Amino acid sequence: MSFFVHGAGGVQPHAEASATLVGAGTAETLLLGSTEVGLVAPGSLTAGRYGLFRFDLPPGAGGARPHIHTGFSESFYVLSGTPTLLDGRTWAQAGPGSFLHVPEHGVHGFRNDTDTMASFLVLFAPGTPREEFFRELAEVSASGRELSEAEWADLYHRHDQYTVDLDAGG
Repeated sequence: MSFFVHGAGGVQPHAEASATLVGAGTAETLLLGSTEVGLVAPGSLTAGRYGLFRFDLPPGAGGARPHIHTGFSESFYVLSGTPTLLDGRTWAQAGPGSFLHVPEHGVHGFRNDTDTMASFLVLFAPGTPREEFFRELAEVSASGRELSEAEWADLYHRHDQYTVDLDAGG
């Protein structure tokens, strides 16, 4: 297929048919306990530019304890329900349309303290292969294995995730 680029002036950028459509219901979905994580656009699909995942947290579900990442940012966009998000200072309920951006080293976490389902998108940038982290968590969850504190720390550190104690030092 060939394309003509309109309004290009003297410069002729090339155009190509290279988009990827992920149809509704076709993204890989992982089960972490009772939480579903949909790998809508993992870093492997976006050439590492970003990763976009959907989280569906059932009522009362725990999520991620306070933690940081050193090599990528993480942003949250609430689709439905009211998850509780940590911005490094305060846990706050966030309704549909709420957005939280967490730069590298920013303390954050999430959970669902309500009696209704909460759904949100998480954008990782750049698109570090977070899908491997969530696949490993899903495997641990499905197997029923109990990891030691040292094994959890190793798993997290291999995937650039470091738990933070909010009560320490202050």
